[in-house]
Amino acid sequence: MDTSPGGGRNLRERLGSVLFDRVAGPSGPANRARIHNTPGPRWFDPDRPIRTVHGDASMFIGGLSALLLQSLHPLAMTAVAAHSGFRGDPWGRLQRTSTFLAVTTYGTAQDAQLAVERVRAVHERIRGTTAAGEPYRAADPHLLGWVHAAETDSFLRAHERFGARPLGAAGYDAYVADAARVARALGVIDPPRDRASLGDLLARYRPELRATPEALEAARFLLRHPPLPWPARAPYALLAANAIALLPPWAPALLGLRPAAGPVNGVARLSGHALTRTIRWAMTPPPRA
Repeated sequence: MDTSPGGGRNLRERLGSVLFDRVAGPSGPANRARIHNTPGPRWFDPDRPIRTVHGDASMFIGGLSALLLQSLHPLAMTAVAAHSGFRGDPWGRLQRTSTFLAVTTYGTAQDAQLAVERVRAVHERIRGTTAAGEPYRAADPHLLGWVHAAETDSFLRAHERFGARPLGAAGYDAYVADAARVARALGVIDPPRDRASLGDLLARYRPELRATPEALEAARFLLRHPPLPWPARAPYALLAANAIALLPPWAPALLGLRPAAGPVNGVARLSGHALTRTIRWAMTPPPRA
């Protein structure tokens, strides 16, 4: 094993490159350059909490937790199962989502608006009927509100637990307010603007939630059969255990999951901190000489 400074730098670069390629896709380098280097006004100033949260390695855990939570709304899950191609092209879906988050969080205001308009155009085409005969459409503000609330809550919980620099109560209220700006642009009506109103909104959705066969199948795919090479499955299992632990207390049982408890939960949480520190180390460029 190469323990020289150069060897450590090479390991960091290789691991960072693999992670970035998975999350950002083949267009990742070009997208990153455009997002960060194009001059012009942004939706969010450099000191805004949304930039801190969305730029942290805790998003790896929060993103998986958000997918599990979002799947519990039957209409939203049917739309995903029927139209998103998450099983046939899971990495493509992840890359499109991560690019959207990056553009709206860090890109120019013009590029952020164009990204939102593209997503809204896709949503307008997605509609259908569930197996139970319930009509759905992806552009429904009520469904968009659920997806936004579940995502925002999951990202916030993950950063609060695993973020490099947790923000505190006022900072997380400001994060919810920042996320509301993107939600409104996507068509969400009156999104929550602080953590208390976010919790109230999630509670109002609770009677609508249940684990459909599509949700259970999605959970099996994401947790037991991820599209990963075998060497990556052990660290992914640690990520998954912590994503489950982040869910609201009532959610795991609906999906047939059992969060770690007692000392095992403590060990799992330590593994989550170790995992996010490793990802952060790999994806943060080393300081220039």
